[in-house]
Amino acid sequence: MHKITILPRGRALGYTMVLPQEDKYSQTRAELLDTLAYAMGGRAAEELVFHDPTTGASNDIEKATATARAMVTQYGMSERLGAVKFGQESGEVFMGRDMGHGRDYSEEVAAQVDAEVRALVENAHHEAWEILVDYRDVLDDMVLKLLDKETLNKDEVLEIFAPVQKRAPRAVATANGKRPPSERPPVLTPAELAVMGPSDLEDLARGRGKSNGKAPARRTPTRARASVNRTATSTDKTTGRTSRSSRRADPAS
Repeated sequence: MHKITILPRGRALGYTMVLPQEDKYSQTRAELLDTLAYAMGGRAAEELVFHDPTTGASNDIEKATATARAMVTQYGMSERLGAVKFGQESGEVFMGRDMGHGRDYSEEVAAQVDAEVRALVENAHHEAWEILVDYRDVLDDMVLKLLDKETLNKDEVLEIFAPVQKRAPRAVATANGKRPPSERPPVLTPAELAVMGPSDLEDLARGRGKSNGKAPARRTPTRARASVNRTATSTDKTTGRTSRSSRRADPAS
């Protein structure tokens, strides 16, 4: 998170600017679940503070629903439906974009897909609500700062969020108890092993990048470089914008 502002931009009455720290070409299931909770934060805040939601969170809900549906139908991240792709996309070669989406599954499966998407969004909504209830003082502090300065940069946001404690890592999903995760960590190069301690290796074997909820003394990779296709330096940063506002009357564009 690099900037939060309540200054209007087009139809959006405020937005949060998020820039990637490094080039990244894939996301884990846990990261996508975090994205869903993040997207539902605006709606949860409206319900918590004003007791009545507005149309201002419509764009956030749209993005959360699209992400959840992609997790179920494209990425095979549904424990109930498994690693199966549902639907066929037809694209126009010369236009370079998808022109339609054909359904190649039954009405029964379609109902299951809708139920899984709804469950993902509902769980994210509830998770966002719990976090905001726990840190309501932090939320109110940020509101006062925004009303005073209108725009907050990264360092100011980090200062406000200092009391927030990171949650424990998410449990690894398994297919009905089948295919349990291996305790053997990914292969590491000698250079990576040199900067890691025994506790870091244990956390890595469990799929975690932290030790006892605290960051390790030195930076540790969460995957072997052999399994991650990324460049050494970040050169192409894409700005992602998600509308945010304490009070909004129109959906964000």
